[in-house]
Amino acid sequence: MKLGSLKEGGRDGTLIVVARDLSRAVRATGIADTLQQALEDWSNIAPRLNALSEKLNAGDVEGAFTLDPVALAAPLPRAYEFVDGSAYLPHVERVRRARGAQVPESFYTDPLMYQGVSAGFYGPRDPVQVPSEEFGIDLEAELVVITDDVPMAVSPGQAAEHIQLIGLINDVSLRNLIPGELAKGFGFLQSKPRSALSPVFVTPDELGDAWRDSKVHLPMLTHVNGKWFGAPEAGVDMQFNFAQLIAHAARTRPLSAGAIVGSGTIANEDTSLGASCFAELRTVETLRDGKPSTPFMSFGDTVRIEMLDAQGNSVFGAIEQRIDRHGS
Repeated sequence: MKLGSLKEGGRDGTLIVVARDLSRAVRATGIADTLQQALEDWSNIAPRLNALSEKLNAGDVEGAFTLDPVALAAPLPRAYEFVDGSAYLPHVERVRRARGAQVPESFYTDPLMYQGVSAGFYGPRDPVQVPSEEFGIDLEAELVVITDDVPMAVSPGQAAEHIQLIGLINDVSLRNLIPGELAKGFGFLQSKPRSALSPVFVTPDELGDAWRDSKVHLPMLTHVNGKWFGAPEAGVDMQFNFAQLIAHAARTRPLSAGAIVGSGTIANEDTSLGASCFAELRTVETLRDGKPSTPFMSFGDTVRIEMLDAQGNSVFGAIEQRIDRHGS
């Protein structure tokens, strides 16, 4: 089942069920007005949404319409919480090695995680608005999972049962603001603005064999200004799977239905597969050449983030957005 939200009906959008090939959709009228509403009563509402999905894919539903990605909000236009991990240790190791720092042993057993902006997400075609190029504008191509209500202190095994949906995120970062914020010892704030979500979220069964061990085993394909940027394998080099990330986040508090948990920037030991963020690419350049040669993003640049299945079909649809100056 694939779910999205239209830019209508208020700040939380209108829930739609989307066809497997992303060509058509139908409003979830009479089942749930918003995705947040559905997630808060998932065990009862999901079967009804799935029945509507089956009818849509069979071409046997009234009210179906052609899907226009521009009309889409983020599937969850706002969420109660977004916590983002850094599960791909090749990325962490390279970034630290480039600045002459060691990776603490705890990083191999205890996930890195921060609390991000959840009050609003960009839709898949919305421009990213930034006040200044001097901030060091970067993309981060990541996966996210969305949970129902997660009790406090769940085990990873228990946490896996609470993963209800999977999607993509462009976790926008302002790299030149990060060092100063981290130096204060209190984490990210200004350096982590709003992020963008994929056109649809999908239930794990949509991924078939590509979803196993609470990981997505597909490449994350990123293009910048129409040129290939990277396609690292999301199921490779992921030190902590999504069940472990959820358990980490819920160690001392429950997670509310609709919580979004991110994987962190997807990165592999094999650098020939490219990168999922400019910081990663610049780090590889620094380790190889002594200094980075690729600048961060500029106003007018475009990014496309997508995952294709083994048959070449888009799973979540593509995040396609332009970097714009705020207020222009």
